[in-house]
Amino acid sequence: MSRLSPLRRLLVLATAASTFAIAASAADLPGKGVKVLPLKSSIAEETFQTLLVMKALEKLGYEVQPIKEVEYPTAHIAIGNGDATFLADHWNPLHADYYKNAGGDAKLFREGIFSPNAAQGYLIDKKTADAHKITNIAQLKDPAIAKLFDSDGDGKADLTGCNPGWGCEAVIEHQLTAFDLRKTVTHQQGSYSALIADTITRYKAGKPILYYTWTPYWVSNELKPGKDVVWLEVPFSSLPGEQKDIDTKLPNGKNYGFVVNNQQIVANKAWCDANPAAAKLFSIMQLPIADINAQNYLMSQGQNKAADIERHTDQWIKAHQETFDGWIAQARAAAR
Repeated sequence: MSRLSPLRRLLVLATAASTFAIAASAADLPGKGVKVLPLKSSIAEETFQTLLVMKALEKLGYEVQPIKEVEYPTAHIAIGNGDATFLADHWNPLHADYYKNAGGDAKLFREGIFSPNAAQGYLIDKKTADAHKITNIAQLKDPAIAKLFDSDGDGKADLTGCNPGWGCEAVIEHQLTAFDLRKTVTHQQGSYSALIADTITRYKAGKPILYYTWTPYWVSNELKPGKDVVWLEVPFSSLPGEQKDIDTKLPNGKNYGFVVNNQQIVANKAWCDANPAAAKLFSIMQLPIADINAQNYLMSQGQNKAADIERHTDQWIKAHQETFDGWIAQARAAAR
């Protein structure tokens, strides 16, 4: 048996080390060369959680494209068809119809809970609620009660509601009919951010207000439930489409008309099957609702430019570095 010369031995060792380094690099960057297209709705406050997912994907080597903005129904269909990769703000069960229409489990990946316990419903200012003993939205069937919330002079209550194409729009439209409120309540739609800004201005002027909102969102930092405003109950559970059999009554007996939702990352199933590292990441990332509320509040106070949101996201990662690194490690392990 011939012995390797010292030079030959060095070449063999160098080749082995290089091969090992390439293999290690591939394991560290399982997404290398793979493009990702993230989607979000027109709600600017969803940028924070979307960016967090994007930065984690970039850490895995994925080539993440800039966010494309489309509304929820279109986003689900685009992801189901493979025209986009993921949406970080799928509300379950609020978006159940969008999920089903886009192909459901056959075309979409939806595992894990990104942010739990998202609440939503109708609220009025506490001063008016206390003065007129209003606790249930059904009381607005009374024209005299409804007129208290008339902001445009037509005698009907003006409800600050949801943009066309949002899941909450379908629920509000369904409930206005189910609760027999069409004759006394107008669902004001357009740009939610503009409408809610006007609503807050009316509140600060001492005028009665009626509005829909959700958490996590900055509005409940500005108008604090229990102090400034109160949630209204509904007369009975009534939801449209895939949610129609859901009882919205809470364990404490209160019924605010909406089931508590979980926010999940929804992605293209075939893409996730081919990218187990990303699929694992999508299933294990979690963001506390309080952290989303806090970031959204900063946006409401003027820190709402792209550079601000980028900074907020980087600060969150730095403050939760161990958690973030843990996600990356688990995702890399899934790719091996």
